[in-house]
Amino acid sequence: METTRKRIAETLREAPATASDLGESLSLPTAVVYEHVEHVSRSVADDGADEEFLVAPPECRDCGFDRFDDPVNEPSRCPECKSERIAEPRFVIR
Repeated sequence: METTRKRIAETLREAPATASDLGESLSLPTAVVYEHVEHVSRSVADDGADEEFLVAPPECRDCGFDRFDDPVNEPSRCPECKSERIAEPRFVIR
């Protein structure tokens, strides 16, 4: 049986996904997925393989702001316009 982190990594090798997508497909809460994703990103970097963990950062749906401090977590509010309409970051391993 594969670990949760291995299942997340395999899913991200197949196609980009958000934490909500991963949580839904793996039956995990989104907050738990974010914790695992951080570890998966480090594992890919330390693995030495020809793979990269890539992140499309979260983006404000109202003003387009996408320069968040921590692109791996989902912010609750845009620092520019204070909107709470934030698109989740998308992750992929290539």
